[in-house]
Amino acid sequence: MSSLLTESDLIHEAEVVWLESPQKLDYVRQALDKTRRRNTKPPYARDGRMVGYALLDEDASPDPDSGLYRRRVFFLLPHDRDSLPDGLYSEGAPGEAVDPRTIAPRKPGTKTPRSQSGSVAVAASAS
Repeated sequence: MSSLLTESDLIHEAEVVWLESPQKLDYVRQALDKTRRRNTKPPYARDGRMVGYALLDEDASPDPDSGLYRRRVFFLLPHDRDSLPDGLYSEGAPGEAVDPRTIAPRKPGTKTPRSQSGSVAVAASAS
């Protein structure tokens, strides 16, 4: 999935749990993962690290075919801006990246100048 999630994808979100402070991150990647449980920390099998995840409300139903819940996970990869500030994403951001300050339960998050250009560029343009 990408940052093109819609509110209808997230109607059963009850809470967003952050494992790292979103205030310190210019962007996070988001994806919908299938998990066995709706209200515990989901497993993480990507490179990089999980920085947050969504908990679902009691009305959420698992997929009838797989028995799994679709939940949003927030993550960063080893080559993302927080780890390599002068790397590939020193300017710009991956397609699924959004500003973590714009994320809330049932809200997909948005791209902002900070998520796309970096906090240093935003601070310089404000001067």
